Amino acid sequence: MKLTPTLYLYWILLLPLVWPQPGRAELEIDIIAGVEGAIPIAVVPFEWTSPEPPPSQDISRIVHDDLARSGQFKPMRTHDMADLPHDLSEVNFATWRLLQVDYLTVGRMRPLAGGGYEIRFELLDVHSGQRLLGYALESREGELRQSAHQIADLIYEKIMGVPGAFNTRIAYVVVNQPGLRRYALAVADADGYGPQYAVQSDEPILSPTWSPDGQKLAYVSFEEGRSSIYLQDLRTGQRQKLASMKGINGAPAFSPDGSRLAMALSRSGNLEIYVMDLGSRKLTQLTRHWAIDTEPAWMPDGRSIVFTSDRAGRPRLYRVAADGSGKPERISFEGDYNARASIAPDGRQVAMVLGRDNDYRIAVQNLKTGIVRILTPGYLDESPSFSPNGSMIIYAASEADRGVLAAVSADGRVRQRLVLSNGDVREPAWSPFRR
Repeated sequence: MKLTPTLYLYWILLLPLVWPQPGRAELEIDIIAGVEGAIPIAVVPFEWTSPEPPPSQDISRIVHDDLARSGQFKPMRTHDMADLPHDLSEVNFATWRLLQVDYLTVGRMRPLAGGGYEIRFELLDVHSGQRLLGYALESREGELRQSAHQIADLIYEKIMGVPGAFNTRIAYVVVNQPGLRRYALAVADADGYGPQYAVQSDEPILSPTWSPDGQKLAYVSFEEGRSSIYLQDLRTGQRQKLASMKGINGAPAFSPDGSRLAMALSRSGNLEIYVMDLGSRKLTQLTRHWAIDTEPAWMPDGRSIVFTSDRAGRPRLYRVAADGSGKPERISFEGDYNARASIAPDGRQVAMVLGRDNDYRIAVQNLKTGIVRILTPGYLDESPSFSPNGSMIIYAASEADRGVLAAVSADGRVRQRLVLSNGDVREPAWSPFRR
């Protein structure tokens, strides 16, 4: 499939109209490939120290599953554990060394008099016998999963040296979910748990993007018969229309400080990149070309924007100053098609859809060296979105004529599959860190 400028535009705007029928709401995550020699760790079931019934959420199981999903760890199964210690004083390190475990997590939970729970946990180095972490957290019933993700993040960061991204969220579009209107904008925990529908519509929803504080989503809706850009507040449920001008209003992207929104508008007759100041609603036009310019993505410093353009005859990535000064510079050259940029949090890499010989896969390009690495094996992969720690990329894939979400590590060694059973999901966006 060779995309002309016209076909490319229709691909961007109309792809959701051909998605098949989905089923139930919960995302299921399968590990397709993990790191060879993943770190052996044991998360011992936390002791419940009360005669009262324990909470419904199993904190240690959630931590175990988070670490397993990363592909970087190989958590031990509970029935393989020789004993079940709950603090440093109860640990026989020689036993765990015989079991070839490198790290051990132990902990306890108890109810608090005023409601909620106290969670205490320790991360232990089995080889040295030292405690690496020791924390006490207080959590309400409805926050237990978030607390478990926080514990997993702390463990991940202590061992791997970079922040974990388990206590984050993903947004995605669901099509024809039974019991809903035809399209829905969903938000779930990064492990797929607890999806909530922020927006439902009979008309297509596209291009969700997170605000830097993780409290709002901008997206494109066709509910008024043409594309418009909306801002949805996830806390209050309130929304406002940001752009509904003549022609196309699409591809919103928040600046790193949240004060501006880049977008693609055809108000002048041709699709160009603009930046809107969200305080004044003033627009600054960044590109002026007969080609299609779309899909802006901010560099982390907020000074430039990467976008997709077919001004060279095929879709490629370009970079332009965010204040409108200077001319766009082409930055991608591999394959037949480069589009849908997502910038790594450190600004060193850009993820993209790379097309070659009718295959569309997720690739990353080093912005300093220009070296490109293809990460995914699919034939119709799209919409890459970096995790806030830069370790993983979530994207949309096609499987048996339906849409699924998948994730791949930035080095390509870990792959995950996130599926709605009998369902269809697209347009994923990974949230920033929770504040």
